[in-house]
Amino acid sequence: MVSEMDRASERLIVEALLAARPDDGIVGEEGAARAGTSGLRWVIDPLDGTTNYLYGLPGWNVSIAAEDADGVVAGVVADAVRAEVFTATRGGGAFLDGRSITCSTADDLGTALIGTGFGYAVERRRAQGRVVGGLLPLVRDIRRAGAAALDLCSVACGRLDGYYEKGLSWWDLAAGGLVATEAGATLSSLDGQPVRAGAVVAAGPRLITPLRDALSALGAYDVP
Repeated sequence: MVSEMDRASERLIVEALLAARPDDGIVGEEGAARAGTSGLRWVIDPLDGTTNYLYGLPGWNVSIAAEDADGVVAGVVADAVRAEVFTATRGGGAFLDGRSITCSTADDLGTALIGTGFGYAVERRRAQGRVVGGLLPLVRDIRRAGAAALDLCSVACGRLDGYYEKGLSWWDLAAGGLVATEAGATLSSLDGQPVRAGAVVAAGPRLITPLRDALSALGAYDVP
């Protein structure tokens, strides 16, 4: 689902960015696309968690990242309902409303709180349901908040011990992924390769291996 507010938010962000940095590139979920000449590109999810927004639920946010040739260099995720702002810069740490944050130190999968999300295609949802059904007895509990950027930020500040999902786009991951990494979390693809659009698992360094191993055994990466 896409609301007029998704489009209006993207227009507002793009206008502000181009006014300040007219040579930068831009890519946005709602269609903004500009190559740029500066070597810096902005990756925009103007309203992550649109379903939550349309149903009057918390958990929607604005996610903006800046990336250069070496990857994401800065990211911000603004949770409008909680009035919280997560920020990170590459090598500069992660922050919640200006206060430094760190990820969970949990190492026991059986007492870990794990977040996830589901796609919209029927076959993907069916397969994801099988995976989460297998994971549920192995962990403390599962949470599904409905917005990937905030799930990653929840890992960053220890509200979740881990998070995984298949079927994400780069604008879902870019800013929240940097916040989580700068908070000490480890991110990778579900197959253990470097993180990329499509599939991600995130957790503290002591939990990432058991979580990834459990998801691999359950076939999480094989979800269509």
